Parts: sequence; C-alpha cells; structure tokens
Amino acid sequence: MLKVEEEHYEASGGVVEARDLWKVYRLGLTKLVALRGVNLSVRAGEVVAIVGPSGSGKTTLLTILGTLSKPTRGVVLIGGVDVTKLSDEELAKLRNRKIGFVFQTFNLIGRLTALENVELPLIAAGVPPRARRHMALEALKLVGLEKWVNHRPMELSGGQQQRVAIARAIVTRPQIVLADEPTGNLDSKTALSIMELFKKLNEELGVTIIMVTHNLELTRYCHRVVHLRDGMIVKEELLREGLE
Repeated sequence: MLKVEEEHYEASGGVVEARDLWKVYRLGLTKLVALRGVNLSVRAGEVVAIVGPSGSGKTTLLTILGTLSKPTRGVVLIGGVDVTKLSDEELAKLRNRKIGFVFQTFNLIGRLTALENVELPLIAAGVPPRARRHMALEALKLVGLEKWVNHRPMELSGGQQQRVAIARAIVTRPQIVLADEPTGNLDSKTALSIMELFKKLNEELGVTIIMVTHNLELTRYCHRVVHLRDGMIVKEELLREGLE
C-alpha cells in the first residue's frame, strides 16, 4: 500500500489553504506571472466562488488547489498537509480520495453509459464491482438521474451530462469539489438547476465547493466571493453564513 509522507502545518480552520502562492510561466525569454502571492483559506462546508476578468488567474489558482499543477512558490494545504511536497503517485491517490472535479466541458466517455462513466473513479480506487455499481447508482440518484443510468452521453441533454459529471465527482464522497465554469456551456435555466444541485450537495453531504465562474448571478448560492485581478486577490465578500 502506498504510504503518503505527510508534513502537517499549524491548522487555521481551513480544509484547503493557499499560502503565498506564486505561479510563473516562462515562454522563451518571456515571463508570465499568473499568480502573485495569493493567500486563501476555505473552511470545511463552505461554498466559495472565485471571480475575475479573463486572465486574472482563476483557473490557474483552481488547478493548483486541486493539485493538478504545482506553484512556482508557496504552500498548498489540504487537511493541514502540504501537498506541494507529495509525489505524483501520492497526489493521484489524494485526488481520488479527497477531491472531485467538475469542468465546463463534461469530459464523459461517449461509448460508456452514465452509470459506467460514474464508476470510473471507483475503478481507479479498486472498489469491487458490486459495491462500485451500488455507489454509482446512489450518486446518480442523488443528482436526479436514476432513470437515465443506462443512457450514453449523446442521448442526454447538456444539463443531464453535467449532472453525470457531478455524480462522477462525488461518487467517492470527497471532502472537496472544485468546479471550473461548471455552467459555462449551459443555458441560464439549466445553470440555475446545476447551482441548486450544488446547494443540495453542500447542505446534505457537507461538501466544500470552490467554483470558478464568470456569471455573477450564480454567486448568490455561495457563502463567499473571492475577486481576482492580475493574479492577486483584490477583494473578498462574505455573503452569508449559510445558504438560502
């Protein structure tokens, strides 16, 4: 069994924390600074929106928080563990266990059914077939797709495909869901239904949700809004202690 070497830091109440995060890209002689000393702490059970103009560093920050990319400098803590010091194998195990991802593009496999798509993280985790099927069915039921488990992506609407993607993200019961423009390819009515689903998951499962969005209307579903500009946090808004 893989042993994760964990270095713990003093807790500050955040399930996800960024400390003095910098991200610098070098293209030949050109240097692009995507993040400039970002500090952010997200509490367990919190729903946080990250907003800002194009090129402000929103997606870069999200991918670093999700351990898909490493910062040039700084520390990322998940549950008090500095994940920037973990190996690729250790990070893959951590992601599968603690983090679910939802993207603007649904990233479903066309030849697989909704059920089979949702089972994929469980296969990677080594869950036995019978338990895997049960867990995937429960996740699809939670997102309201129990009648579409045997449908393939092309047989589903955009909103239904995103629900399958969300079911896949939560099937391992992660502590954290990171969503990058999850409603970007959806019409306004469907976008609101997806946000209602996120609200349900937060309230019923206690999932911490960090979402990048350009749609400020959707921030009313969040506890807090973090504004980025030029790779820096320029403002934070506390909207409410609990969701509506």
